[in-house]
Amino acid sequence: MTQPAIIRFDPPAAGPVVDHPREDRRVRGCPRRETWTLYESSDGVTSCGIWTCEPGAWRIVFPPTKEEYFFVLEGRVRLHDAAGGHTEVAAGQGAVIPAGFEGMFEVLEPVRKHFVVVERG
Repeated sequence: MTQPAIIRFDPPAAGPVVDHPREDRRVRGCPRRETWTLYESSDGVTSCGIWTCEPGAWRIVFPPTKEEYFFVLEGRVRLHDAAGGHTEVAAGQGAVIPAGFEGMFEVLEPVRKHFVVVERG
């Protein structure tokens, strides 16, 4: 049996996947988002990588099967929940967006983060 290899998050050699928030979810701006997926599990449950984004805001809806841990390397974001509360996460801090979360993702300063997304069937 082959021993699985450790995956290190080196600076990506290839270019990112570039997108923008869907028009129907945009609250402020149309920020450019860049994603480098550095690891995907063979069962499709877990993906990890680096994500960057320009300032802007959009509504997010996580299904009950999806959650995300992220760690901010640069910049600052604010997550607004449906009840009117919010949580800021700045460089050097991490957070979890729990399964079933609905609210708004706001990028206050250009952000670069590591992410781990788990999506169970």
